[in-house]
Amino acid sequence: MKVRIGDGATGEEAEAIARSLARHLGTDVDVYVGDDSGAAANAEPPADAFPLDDDLGPTEREEQLRKEIADILDGGPQKYKDRLPEQGKLFVRDRLDLWFPDGLSFEDGKFAQFDSWHGESPKVEEEDPNNRLPADGLITGAANFEGRDLHFMANDFTVKAGSMARHGVEKFLRMQQRALKTGKPVLYLMDSSGGRIDQQTGFFANREGIGKYYYNHSMLSGYVPQICVLYGPCIAGAAYTPVFADFTIMVEGMSAMAIASPRMVKMVTGEEISMQELGGAHMHAEESGSADLIARDEEHARELVSKLVTYLPNKAGEKPPESEPKPPRFSPDGIDELIPESPNRPYDVHDLIERVVDAESMFELKADYGPEIVTAFARIDGRPVGIVANQPIERSGAIFPDAAEKAAEFIWTCDAYEIPLLYLCDTPGFMAGSQVEKDAILEKGKKFIYATSSATVPKQTVLVRKAYGAGIYAMGGPAYDPESVIALPSGEIGIMGPEAAINAVYANKLAAIEDPEERKEREQELREEYRQDIDAHRMASEVVIDEIVAPSDLREELANRFEFYASVEKSLPDKKHGTIL
Repeated sequence: MKVRIGDGATGEEAEAIARSLARHLGTDVDVYVGDDSGAAANAEPPADAFPLDDDLGPTEREEQLRKEIADILDGGPQKYKDRLPEQGKLFVRDRLDLWFPDGLSFEDGKFAQFDSWHGESPKVEEEDPNNRLPADGLITGAANFEGRDLHFMANDFTVKAGSMARHGVEKFLRMQQRALKTGKPVLYLMDSSGGRIDQQTGFFANREGIGKYYYNHSMLSGYVPQICVLYGPCIAGAAYTPVFADFTIMVEGMSAMAIASPRMVKMVTGEEISMQELGGAHMHAEESGSADLIARDEEHARELVSKLVTYLPNKAGEKPPESEPKPPRFSPDGIDELIPESPNRPYDVHDLIERVVDAESMFELKADYGPEIVTAFARIDGRPVGIVANQPIERSGAIFPDAAEKAAEFIWTCDAYEIPLLYLCDTPGFMAGSQVEKDAILEKGKKFIYATSSATVPKQTVLVRKAYGAGIYAMGGPAYDPESVIALPSGEIGIMGPEAAINAVYANKLAAIEDPEERKEREQELREEYRQDIDAHRMASEVVIDEIVAPSDLREELANRFEFYASVEKSLPDKKHGTIL
């Protein structure tokens, strides 16, 4: 509002009048002196200011509402809350405080199932704890996590073991459907025993029932990051959310997921097995590949996710966030000495990665599954990349079925979220043998090659040492449209390695040489001739690869190439989708 005062007023008096009126009236005030056209003073009401004559306040109705809310926030029966510390768990509301210390942006559906127990006596919990279902055991809403807004859901294990029923299912579905509209990430904090069997009518088979979870998961997949943290034994339908998520974190000794409980397994198959053996964190991290990360406890789970999200955009089509560049943990000058000259001698590819990427930026996923390939996020000069690297200390870096599957899924995820790919190739190729054939090496190898072929993000391939057989195809070789294929001087590309080639081509000729010394000498000559034929220098001479790089310059070379190709545009044939994945 505008206020005009007499000519004789000073500037200090005008400011005092402006402040006083702004506080008293609760509005902006401009004070003019005399006939001046410009305001002599301005004031805004303080944040806590209300008009002095406003004597209205909360009524008994509001106070009653606050009591009801407090009751809901208290969760399920106290006896179930008392058991949580024994299980190493936080009460769900305390868990949300851990994840979102600044509080929730808002919560939806807090009053779900309220009518079923509203108006009962304070002793209702002791008389019939199953009648009290705060929020129907499922909390949904929005919050800010590490500087970005997201949707979340969290099961309340004190309410019927976090089980799902009609109103909770509806809240879950609404949360997912809103994520499809907003394009914001989704965080699932899962601790559920599955659907309530005694209440399945109305939510199990309905069009908008629990089955719609996985339809929505599928629609969200590759559109916004979906991250799931498991806090308990999630059985049957509850176990699908973790495996549908882009990233799954299990808490050691606490988490488990399985298609059926141990009791059901025994009834169906006669097998006696514990929950951890059936579907615990280590089983899924090492054998099924369903767990990306294992957390030590609840605090560690949050820490892992806080690191993970720094590599991810909010949604598809956006670039992942960059950070301030850091020099690598170890000097790139040591790369050449690290890589053995013999293609069969092992070394740890983590040591190579740590000489290329920014210090403390390597974030490995599925480390214990398919360990012949390392899949990790990292940064090069502040820019996020997804690394697919053969691991020579694990069965010479040969590609086994689990490793192929792991790599394919990682590449697919990186491509969905615009994360450039770096291949570090040092492999004798796909593993041969009857067991890997039974384990679907061809089927899973096909998926690996398909993912590499279909990825449209910038790709850089480094020929570190050996690249034999179809391994070079899966690892982003020249035929697979990488932006560059560069080699270290130790690099080789061939149908097979020297030993196998000599045995395949020259076995009869060598066997015909009677003198052992002469035969050994001739074998060595053939081996050297073959290695010259597959050497990186020959490949560069014929422009099969783009460049041979001094190992000490590898990091700088990759930084320059990723920067130059950051805006590259690639397209796929006009089709609905492929049939491989």
